[in-house]
Amino acid sequence: MAEPGVETRTRSSVITARAAATFDPVGRSVATARAFVRDTLHGWGYSDVVDDAVVLTSELVTNAVVHAGTAADVLCLRTDDGVRVEVGDRYPEREIPLQGSGRVIVSPDRENGRGLLLCAALASRWGVEYTPTHKQVWFQLDLPQRPVGTRSAGPVLPVALLPVTDERVRVAVIQIDRSGSISVWNEDAQHLFGYAADQVVGKPLTDVAAWPHTPGIGTGIADALRLSRWEGSYGVRGTDGRVIPVYASHLRVRDTNGDPSTVCLLVRDDERAILQTPQRAPVTETGTERTTDPFEIFIGSPAPDDLDGLLQRTVERARDMLDGDAAFLLLATDDETELEVRATTGLPSARQRFARVPVEAGTGRYGSARMPAVHEDLTAVPGAVPLLNSTGMRSVVTVPLKVEGRLTGSLGVAAESAGRYSNEEALRLQFAADRIALAVESARLGELERLRRGSLSFLVEASDLLAGTLDRDQTLALMAQMTVPTLATWCAVYTIADQSSEPYLSYVLHEDEERIDGLKALLSKIDPPDPVTTPGARVWTAPAEAGHRAALRTSRRELGLGSGPPVSSGIGATLATAAAVGGETVVLPLVARNRVIGMLTLGKPSDDHFRQEILELAEDLSRRAALALDNARLYSERVAISQSLQRSLLPPELPHVPGVEVEVIYRAAGEGNEVGGDFYDVFPIRDGAYGFAIGDVCGTGPEAAAVTGLARHALRLLAREGFGGPAVLERLNAAILDEGARSRFLTLLYGELWPQEDGSAILKVVCAGHPLPLRLRQDGSVEPAAEPQPLLGVMDDLELYEQMVTLDPGDVLLCVTDGVTERREGTRMLGDDGLIDVLTNCTGLTAGAVASRVLRAVERFAAEPASDDMAILAMRVPEPHRA
Repeated sequence: MAEPGVETRTRSSVITARAAATFDPVGRSVATARAFVRDTLHGWGYSDVVDDAVVLTSELVTNAVVHAGTAADVLCLRTDDGVRVEVGDRYPEREIPLQGSGRVIVSPDRENGRGLLLCAALASRWGVEYTPTHKQVWFQLDLPQRPVGTRSAGPVLPVALLPVTDERVRVAVIQIDRSGSISVWNEDAQHLFGYAADQVVGKPLTDVAAWPHTPGIGTGIADALRLSRWEGSYGVRGTDGRVIPVYASHLRVRDTNGDPSTVCLLVRDDERAILQTPQRAPVTETGTERTTDPFEIFIGSPAPDDLDGLLQRTVERARDMLDGDAAFLLLATDDETELEVRATTGLPSARQRFARVPVEAGTGRYGSARMPAVHEDLTAVPGAVPLLNSTGMRSVVTVPLKVEGRLTGSLGVAAESAGRYSNEEALRLQFAADRIALAVESARLGELERLRRGSLSFLVEASDLLAGTLDRDQTLALMAQMTVPTLATWCAVYTIADQSSEPYLSYVLHEDEERIDGLKALLSKIDPPDPVTTPGARVWTAPAEAGHRAALRTSRRELGLGSGPPVSSGIGATLATAAAVGGETVVLPLVARNRVIGMLTLGKPSDDHFRQEILELAEDLSRRAALALDNARLYSERVAISQSLQRSLLPPELPHVPGVEVEVIYRAAGEGNEVGGDFYDVFPIRDGAYGFAIGDVCGTGPEAAAVTGLARHALRLLAREGFGGPAVLERLNAAILDEGARSRFLTLLYGELWPQEDGSAILKVVCAGHPLPLRLRQDGSVEPAAEPQPLLGVMDDLELYEQMVTLDPGDVLLCVTDGVTERREGTRMLGDDGLIDVLTNCTGLTAGAVASRVLRAVERFAAEPASDDMAILAMRVPEPHRA
């Protein structure tokens, strides 16, 4: 069923291309649908109707996903003479309009339904199709009819009104390949920017382009190069480092092989009239002239699709409209208490973007922001417009930007002479402001949405990165790398060890690595910022002042005016450092657990202020970073304490045993563990007697390490008190059982060693549940050197005995823990037999070589790293030297 009063005839034109997409019933789908239609029509070369199509699609998709609450189906159809766009929703309970009403029942004051009014106003033809489960709105936009061979034409102008250019107009032709690199660079480009073709061909355009783009907001240079057509302003860095403003027209093409590239035509910005697309003329359709939108008249076509571009275009047009010397536009905060500088033209660079001033009346405030105001002479009312202080401007007219009665911004035009403006100019400017206020507010809200969405993504990623490390130095590096260059041009992190310590400069980062050393040297010479707990960012002027003084001293010495000798080198670095800190610098406290543990310092080299949204994002980041930094500090302290305690459980250096080679290899399982459940010890008991032990406590980690400390110290104490091996182990068993619930099973091989004058060594050993010691003879035979006895920590009454072993010259006694014999790979295990095979091939090796060969055999037995503690103790009686 068709909507009455609108055209419903079927399509008669030949369809040459189509593109379709479905959008979910969520708010962000409206913006996605706009981008889909815009990109599709640009790709088809229908840029003349893009703006109208995007506006209509936005309204119709909003009706579907916001008001109807269903998915929206968008279909774009290309014909030879125009484009048709169909938007359908799936609302199941929509009433079918009654026939015969003769009118479209839509009120312009209602929030929904305005899309139909826009269709009636903008579309060449349109219609609505209903079923009980479906509604589809379509509109047709015909391409404007122009005379053959003429794209646009303007009136004949007097010579005095023609645009001014240089004697010879130079048009730089640059071609960019599909990877974004320069492939063509003509002579005019060399003349305008100073680079020869061989200096830039093959390099990315981003190396020389100064693109006016804030990350996450607006169109980036990579995006612009992918569009079928793009036109606008940016800058190109010349060989002298200065940025040359240019106006550019980009066209996306493809060669005969199908490879895409972008052809860029560039002229100086003040010669933009050569390339700039003229404003649209009124279009005549079937004898009826359609009036051009006043917004389009003021802003021009195509209108910028990003907020910064729209604002800059606005101030330029406002200045030209009132023949002013300068213009500015400020946007209001959500609570309308402050205005933020967003775009200026004709003002000194000191008029910083994103600076904020209060709205209410008072010195240094915009007291007249809510109403149009004309100041014939600012010298009579100093401070009336704070932005113009010390600029030389005398007269100014300001008007508010309002949406539904709410203050959203302020637009002003100023002149260097007094008395230039009257109420008539204020009315003209107010009329223009009324035309653009809604578009500006819509673009601002879109920017804010994108910025907040990007901020959330940024904070999520930052939290993940910070949570992924407990290393203090890595945390500091992450803090700096996340802020530069996303939030600031440079940053410095100060840390405070404790409440009595002064802030210490711990990390410095600049987006240009060559500036880091100079920046660090400058910050090291000035007092750090005060560690205050007050949340939020505060301005810190010390770096800029110190940089200015250093640059002044160096310049005076270079000119021979200073007290020191003239300098012939280093002035460039000093001036570069001063420029790096010459902008705004802010400090945010790093507060964790109610204590200031440091400061995060962010800086810019330019005159721009930090945006409030950026500072709020930095504040969120500083809170997360502070907690991560404090966690890293606590972890480092605890690791240091743990390692110190663990090292106290290890025996000191092995004693020198006359006539016996002794070697120990120890590996504790687990990251960061130096001591585990396995332990060893070799110590002197009395003259000529030495004790040795190797044991294994049930389990690993700190709990097992505590028992190893008890066992090692008890063995030394009891042995030096004169107790024999069985008595030492029985008393140790009682001490372990006294630990109660903290007690652990313990296998222990304990022995006493007496080197003999004939070159042999006598040993008395007790093997309490431990893997048996192995004795390697000179002939290569291997045999156990003791018998198994009960382990410790299980029974109260133990009856242990010791066995005597004599090591002849060349013999080796090998003692290991079960981390060696129970080394596994799948169902295979090294075992006692495998260890014997390894030891059999160690005849003639020193004690150190024997221990190393056993370790290699264990490591090579399986690909995975060992999961159990491991100790290897090798003792060898060397053979006597023969003359």
